[in-house]
Amino acid sequence: MIKKAKHIAIYGKGGIGKSTTTSNISAALAEAGYRVIQIGCDPKSDSTNTLRGGNYLPTVLDSLRENNNVKLSDISVEGFKGVLCIEAGGPVPGVGCAGRGINAAVELLQQLNLFEEYKPDYVLYDVLGDVVCGGFAVPIRDGITDRAFVVSSSDFMAVYAANNLFKAINKYAPSGGAKLGGIIANGLSASYSESLIDDFAERTGTKVVGYVPRSLVVSQSELFGKTVIEANPHSEHANIYRNLAKYIADSDELDIPNPLNVTELRDWARTWGDRIFEFESGVVKRGEAI
Repeated sequence: MIKKAKHIAIYGKGGIGKSTTTSNISAALAEAGYRVIQIGCDPKSDSTNTLRGGNYLPTVLDSLRENNNVKLSDISVEGFKGVLCIEAGGPVPGVGCAGRGINAAVELLQQLNLFEEYKPDYVLYDVLGDVVCGGFAVPIRDGITDRAFVVSSSDFMAVYAANNLFKAINKYAPSGGAKLGGIIANGLSASYSESLIDDFAERTGTKVVGYVPRSLVVSQSELFGKTVIEANPHSEHANIYRNLAKYIADSDELDIPNPLNVTELRDWARTWGDRIFEFESGVVKRGEAI
């Protein structure tokens, strides 16, 4: 029996570290011997940079604008440990919808029979998490992915974006859309960060599947144009990403989140606004309920 590939969407607010997280998970999965495809669905087209040393890769949309007869070799390159890297791209700046690149990329890759011929174990879609355009909801709406993970820090706007994604999953999952695999808490530095994310997960009926502290190792690796798995393979952070990859490989536990409405989210945030200094002063310890 042929094992079906897992198609996974990883969302997160712009600048939250979703591309860093996705690329390191891809690298860890490839290091473990899996066949991996990573598809960048952010119009910045920089999702796979650290997997391929920052070398230029034509995007799907740019290639389609120049040539109707696009081959897989025109829009893909094998990066670290054979991860197949593809960037959907976006429209000409100031023109069109940025989500259009996702539609075009998925349609072209299906026409090229990529998934049947390459036979990946995992396909990771790195998607901009500020779900304001229908195009960015395509991976979780149209049955393209099996599941979604959301990358969030403890900053309010990152949590706000995660809650918006939960609304989209809650809407589409009952009709065949992707369910939620969990929250990846990223860039944590404050003493209250883990507790805040844990509380948000509990309030929304979700779970945190990994905690990634802020670290210079990540910044240094990216300056080298590499993932942490490649540049600092023996570091604590490399093992954090390996554990995330193992969870994604082993777990099929999925949820339909219960997002907070705007008033509930604001009230919850104010409660934390009143308590963060108690964490910083040591009155409340990490992991304690507020």
